[in-house]
This record gives sequence, C-alpha cells and structure tokens, in this order.
Amino acid sequence: MKRQHHLRTGVLALTLALLTAGCAPATGTSAPSPAPATAETAADGHYPVTVTNYNYLGDEVSYTYEEAPQRVVAVYQGSIETMIALGLEDHVIASYGLDNEVKPEWQEGFAAMNYREDVFAPDKETVTLLEPDMILSWGSLFSEKNLGDVTGWNNKGVATYINTNTRGGGRPRTLENEYTDILNLGRIFDVEGRAEALVEEMRTAITTTLTAVEGQDSPRVAVVEPIGGGMTNYGADSLAGDMVVQLGGTLVKPEGGEMSKEELVQANPDVIFVIYMAYSGDDPETVVAEQLGAITGDPALASLTAVAADRVKPVMLGDVYAAGPRTVDGIRTIAAGMYPDLSVS
Repeated sequence: MKRQHHLRTGVLALTLALLTAGCAPATGTSAPSPAPATAETAADGHYPVTVTNYNYLGDEVSYTYEEAPQRVVAVYQGSIETMIALGLEDHVIASYGLDNEVKPEWQEGFAAMNYREDVFAPDKETVTLLEPDMILSWGSLFSEKNLGDVTGWNNKGVATYINTNTRGGGRPRTLENEYTDILNLGRIFDVEGRAEALVEEMRTAITTTLTAVEGQDSPRVAVVEPIGGGMTNYGADSLAGDMVVQLGGTLVKPEGGEMSKEELVQANPDVIFVIYMAYSGDDPETVVAEQLGAITGDPALASLTAVAADRVKPVMLGDVYAAGPRTVDGIRTIAAGMYPDLSVS
C-alpha cells in the first residue's frame, strides 16, 4: 500500500524531535509528574472510571468516564491498532495516520474503522464535525493548530487519551508506559480481560527470553535510524532502547540523539538494529533495503563486527515507538536479533 510521502516526512521530523528532547465533562488538574497514566474504578461498579492522562505540554489531566465512549476518533498506528486488538473497532467512527500496513489478523477490524487517506492527521474543525466523544492520539497533535487543546475538548464532554510514550516534556519512553496505556483503555471500555491478556503476552515474551539466555554474555547493541546522511541513535530513554535493556542487552550509546559513523565504529556493537518506516518510500521492501544499505553498504562501516557477522537487522518504527499492541512484535524482533540462536515465540 502506498501513502502520501510528504505526510510521512512530517511525522519523521516529529519523531526525531521527541527522541532528542506525547462521556462526561472532566474535572481537569494540571501538574507535572513522571508517573504513567493511571485509572481508578469505583468500588461499587465498573463506572465511573477516572483516568489520569496528559495534555499537550505533558501535564497531568484527569477525566471521569461515566460509560464507554461510542464515537472515537483514532489517529496514528498505535491508536488504531490498540482499538482493534481490544475488540473495539465498532466504537471508532474515523481513523487516520498509518505508517505501515495493518497486520493481517487485524484487517477485518480495520475495515470497520472508516479509515481516511485524504490527510495523515485531521485538524480541529474536521474532528469537531465528526462529533466524537473521545480522541485517541499522540501528544504532539493536541496543539491548537492540530487537534486542539485537551482541556477544551474535555470541557465539551469529549475525552482525550494520549499515548504515554508521546507525552511532552522529554520523559523516558518505556515498556511500562505501553502496558499502562493498554490497561487503561481496557478499563475505560470495560474490556480489562482483553487488555490484561495483551500485556501478559508482552511481559511473557520478556521473561521467557531472559530465562532462555540466562548465563549468556550481554549483547552490545546499537539502535539507529539513518536519515539524510546522518544517524539518529535510540538511547535508553526510547522504547526501542528500553526493550534492549529489558531483554538483557547493553546499549553502546545510552544517550539519545545523533550518532556519528566514528562513534559507531569505535563502539563496534555486536548487533545493530536499523529503524525503518514502511510507508516512507514507494514500497516497504525498498525502504528496508535502503535503510540497511546505509550501514552495510558504507565503506566507512565495513569493519564493524555486526556487518561482518550479518547482524544488522531491520526493525519497523511502528514496533518500537508508541507501539501499542505491536509492542510484542518489537520485543520479539529485538530478542531474535540479540540472541540469534534463540527461538522466540
């Protein structure tokens, strides 16, 4: 499937910025906090459910749900696929913003979500006309020039939920944040069992890997994204970096930001994961080949152990950034690349 490439360019720039720095009327509070979003449920029944999430700046904002939202606008890959994975596609009235193909097992649910290809992300006026009761998206979109202010929507009785790993303020992007978001959405829509099963699958993928490789040396890992002749390094504060660490690896450069070729050669990692965005070119296969070629085809990097050992591995951005239910795919891809003799399931 081919998409509008100029829209992907804007998202790519946004991702880089984030890496180097995400019903009833609400009672809102704003106070900075490093804690992940949480949900509270009344003791005498499922609803009302009060959830602490965030605004555009990353400050905490609480919202109370008297019932499950029925008219959801879902923007970006993780938002769309989380709703499908939780069996909630019939709650979505419009969806936008795919970076890659929806997985085969989710295609039936996706067909019911009124996906719109005319824009990658809608503006406030477009969303207003849809009359949603919930907007699910990245934190960066809740500016006035895009979707609009969280408090403004909440005061109109429209819930908002920001993927915690896109929360503003330069906070760490972690596996725990992805778990929390899935569990919170499970509470909001009263599908806790489905949410818990998704998270348990992710946690099990971690623990099973660690058990299988107990006693082995920690692989030295780099996660990079070649862009415009340079390389972005996914450090310990990125979701990809947290996956590496949680799976027993050692990041050769824990600090995020740019990585020079000289730094990569000096670090000489055992394995290099190369980030790609499937819809950033004419077809995903070409995108993957070009991204890998930026490492494997560069004479300046020919001496790298990972290049000589054929341990330069592709990993899709959607699996390791605000990944939602794809988090388990990211975990498995990272585990397989770090431990080539491991059978990951």
